[in-house]
Amino acid sequence: MTQPTQAIQTLTQVGPTRRQWLGISALCLLGMDPTQAADAVPALMLAKNYKPGTPLADYWVSEKFDGLRGYWDGRRLWTRGGQPILPPAWFTAGWPTVPMDGELWAGRGQFAQAVSTVRQQNAGDAAWRGMHFMVFDLPASTGAFDDRLHALIALLSADRSAWLQAVTQSRVPHEAALRERLAQTVAGGGEGLMLHKGESLYRAERSDDLLKLKPHEDSEARVLAHVPGQGRLAGRLGALLVQMPAEGGKAGQRFKLGTGLTDSDRANPPPVGAVVTYRYRGLTDSGLPRFASYMRRRPDLEDAALR
Repeated sequence: MTQPTQAIQTLTQVGPTRRQWLGISALCLLGMDPTQAADAVPALMLAKNYKPGTPLADYWVSEKFDGLRGYWDGRRLWTRGGQPILPPAWFTAGWPTVPMDGELWAGRGQFAQAVSTVRQQNAGDAAWRGMHFMVFDLPASTGAFDDRLHALIALLSADRSAWLQAVTQSRVPHEAALRERLAQTVAGGGEGLMLHKGESLYRAERSDDLLKLKPHEDSEARVLAHVPGQGRLAGRLGALLVQMPAEGGKAGQRFKLGTGLTDSDRANPPPVGAVVTYRYRGLTDSGLPRFASYMRRRPDLEDAALR
């Protein structure tokens, strides 16, 4: 194994960012070679937006937890972007030695707290005691989701950890029942619902095998530039110039995102290179989001290419 000092010297040649430096330090603390692990982005299954008319009999439905995607490789936790997560040892004590896909969640309405806890290298026991790893899949299993779900329930049926939980999955008979469940979830402070196709295999791509349903559509884009404001916004940030993910081998489209930004956002905007979430109402004929509105920054997605 390359010594930590040698690894850091190697990565210095390509000019790592502050986030990458934190990742390098974490990998060294884990006794790992940062030059080999820095680009190990987990191959995760990604969701598309739900569309009315989807055959609901084919799907399991669960709550969409408003946290950060986490990947347990059997020994360590990683972010979706491939950065190591360093919870206290007791948090993962007794976890299965098989890969698990889930959400690091601090409770409904606590997304900012979850981000803060995961991003800090030493968040402390108190912060982590408010976190849970909500597991919804077993990436290494070769069976259909129906089979993976049974295996997951059996795997986590033992009292392994108070912070490790299998996500509850159930069937919904028809569209009206699905909408009612969405309304109940949102009214209780939840973000939305996830639909997982029972016969689907675990594939590391975005497909209709995994769907998300919220009261509004949303997506992510990367900040390219800060557009100066005019009129009442003169001297302040007017909008963010953002770029959507690449699709079909073509670079993602760009658009200005100004609606939804608060005075605080304009005073301290997401930096160039940051990833942000925006909500919208459908797409134009050219594929751009209609009535796009800024929601929040997504630091957990900034270390990997958007998909």
